[in-house]
Amino acid sequence: MSYPDPAYGPPQPERPRRLRRGLLTVALAALVPGALLGWVAYEAAGSSGGDPERAAAPPSAGGPAQPKESPPPSSGSPDRDGGRPSTPASSTPSSSAPAVSGPLKGKVVVIDPGHNPGNFRHTAEINRKVDVGTHVKECDTTGTATNDGYTEARFTLDLAHRLRALLEAQGATVKLTHDNGSPPWGPCVDERARIGNAARADAAVSLHADGSAPGNRGFHVILPGAVHAGAADTRPIVAASRELGERIAGNLVRATGQGPSNYIGNGTGLVTRKDLGGLNLSTVPKVFVECGNMRDSKDAALLTSGDWRQKAAEGISEGIVEFLKS
Repeated sequence: MSYPDPAYGPPQPERPRRLRRGLLTVALAALVPGALLGWVAYEAAGSSGGDPERAAAPPSAGGPAQPKESPPPSSGSPDRDGGRPSTPASSTPSSSAPAVSGPLKGKVVVIDPGHNPGNFRHTAEINRKVDVGTHVKECDTTGTATNDGYTEARFTLDLAHRLRALLEAQGATVKLTHDNGSPPWGPCVDERARIGNAARADAAVSLHADGSAPGNRGFHVILPGAVHAGAADTRPIVAASRELGERIAGNLVRATGQGPSNYIGNGTGLVTRKDLGGLNLSTVPKVFVECGNMRDSKDAALLTSGDWRQKAAEGISEGIVEFLKS
């Protein structure tokens, strides 16, 4: 079942500041390599935040899993281990750093950070309906958040930055569907699929966190079912997407020590869906990763940890690498 939409709006990732000329430029230039080395540090199950692109989860006996229309959190949203914020990436969704030599040279990966920190300011835009092949649904939603206000949009963007760094280090060309406030809201779920299609991605991964009931824990990976309706035809990508999802699930367990979801997927960590526009409209192998349940205190403690996010990024990256090299 779908959960109600909270309207959270965290601060945008900090934009790079312009360096002054002269001695300040030299001093900062000397510090940058060390900062970047320190940064390459890390951080996937139900229908959270009323998200039209999420998995269904059992209802809580105590009522709705999430509050409605909560105010945007302050800039003090928790990151409990004091982990560094993710580094701002390119200002356009489709751009990427030049690929380096490595085992993934020539491979293209599209990372889709679920939601957008600016969505709460653009409710009319994200509530408009778009065609996802089998039906119409909302363009996007605000996503969910922990009880302490750490938002899903902030989580997915940080995880995307960590994942991108790991994949680019192996030579892949990595494109994000949105980044650093560009665009200021969305993109819509249909456009997110088109970005991966236009890039002719060898793999596409949409990152999320769930908003299920307390006690529901663990990650799951959502796979596309066989759909052939309207503009949707997933039949050519079903098998490859399953392989991608299986490899990511296995490596997430290994890297994080976190087990698969205890409330969806029958303990496999894998769920097949036929109603998600981001999957239905994809023409390239694609999965959604629900990294954990933000409404469970134990899962929330993991999701708000920079060290854990780095482990999650490593597990997802290794799953993608295995898939691309198979």
